[in-house]
Amino acid sequence: MTRTGDGVLHSHPLVHQDPTAGRCGLSVGAGGGADMKTSEARNALGAYGEQLAVRRLTEAGMTVLARNWRCGRTGEIDIVARDGDALVVCEVKARGAGAFQHPMEAVTPAKARRLRGLAERWLQEHGGAPPGGVRIDLVGVLIPERGAPVVEHARGAA
Repeated sequence: MTRTGDGVLHSHPLVHQDPTAGRCGLSVGAGGGADMKTSEARNALGAYGEQLAVRRLTEAGMTVLARNWRCGRTGEIDIVARDGDALVVCEVKARGAGAFQHPMEAVTPAKARRLRGLAERWLQEHGGAPPGGVRIDLVGVLIPERGAPVVEHARGAA
């Protein structure tokens, strides 16, 4: 994890969770894959979507605490933020033009359960629930071929 000038913790893009670790920690991993260009394009779209989501959340008065927080094979929280006295676990879904599914439809009940479990792990590692409790938000980003991206923020979506 590295802290940038904006005070946000970022994971290195080639860092992943060690599945043998007893708790959520980071280890360096090797990249690779059969279709690197498609994977790189998807990763770039996702990273851009997350940048837009961070901007939207901070404009709404939230403080971003961490990005891309990983926890074993359980998964990753895209953005952890504070909204007043509430902790916000935020899932970001970005889609390019012509995508089959709207990004807000991409969070399935299974993904919502996984996010709730990740929120529990975050609380275990960071001192428990804040007075305002925990909320799971969703930010959907549509990136058209031309024109400005459309960013939608749904509070308490999962």
